Amino acid sequence: MSASPMAPEATPHLLIPFASASAPECRAIGPQLVTPHLNALLAELTPEDTDAGNDHSLSLPHERALARALGLVQPAGNPYGDGLIPWAAAQSDDPTTPQAWFTPCHFQVGMEQVTLLPGEQLGLDDTHARPLFDALAPFCAEDGITLRYESAARWHASGEALRGIACASLDRVMGRPVDAWLVESPANPAGAQLLKRLQSEAQMLFYTHAVNDAREAARQHIINGIWISGAGALPAPLAPPTAPDMPDTLRQAALRADWAAWQAAWAALDATTIKPLLDAARRGKAVTLSLCGERSAQRWVNAPRSAGARLGHFFKNLRSPAPAWKVLESL
Repeated sequence: MSASPMAPEATPHLLIPFASASAPECRAIGPQLVTPHLNALLAELTPEDTDAGNDHSLSLPHERALARALGLVQPAGNPYGDGLIPWAAAQSDDPTTPQAWFTPCHFQVGMEQVTLLPGEQLGLDDTHARPLFDALAPFCAEDGITLRYESAARWHASGEALRGIACASLDRVMGRPVDAWLVESPANPAGAQLLKRLQSEAQMLFYTHAVNDAREAARQHIINGIWISGAGALPAPLAPPTAPDMPDTLRQAALRADWAAWQAAWAALDATTIKPLLDAARRGKAVTLSLCGERSAQRWVNAPRSAGARLGHFFKNLRSPAPAWKVLESL
């Protein structure tokens, strides 16, 4: 997911998506990262919470962390299950209505797998996206789903069939084989089957559409399907939420698998965003840091310390703390 447009929290909370990634190329870069301010900040803070996961979850760690920060929980106060965070509804004016995002994509068929590239990465614009949207919308309406054109790369859907559907996040499947992420939804099997049928209809509609003739002639990837994500509804409207500061540079570089850009983004983030947070922490101001990889996320705070804890912290910092890249490697 991209950074939330909501207002930042009064207590600074920096939530960093793709602070690490699972690709071997990214792992190899870790020891080369130059992050002196992050090293110092981690030495100032205390670990508060770890969200341990794996590379196969439907929701990425930064999405789970953002949902918690925004108070997106079920009536009993429990976090939403994997793939069930209702992002589309949470960002709408009618959050109790089931909603989702439909993303026009290129599905690349290989010898043994199908991988996905979203329109966002293919330079899809209104000229090509709008006719495809207009072709699909009537089929959605027949099944009780209202499709609204939000942007070339993302269409908004609403309807009861979208309730309780577990969806893999677009960030999770982007550039990866999609077979592992096509899951069932036990809570709403009829809705899941309907959505699968709509995806099949989109493939057939788009494959023969004149837009794709034009794209092929221009040597562009055709748009041959949709990906559904962020489905579900909130049980009740939320109080106006506050959001952490969530920089997007590491995420963008990681999703392109541009690890040189990812390394450069960390250096820039350390100098421009981490440093003020470190200064605030050293002044005794309450700060929160959440670092999120592709498997896990961890949150740190500068909790008030007793005299004994301050002494322990002093002696701890006399020893050379583990470099930040060791922490990132665990995510």
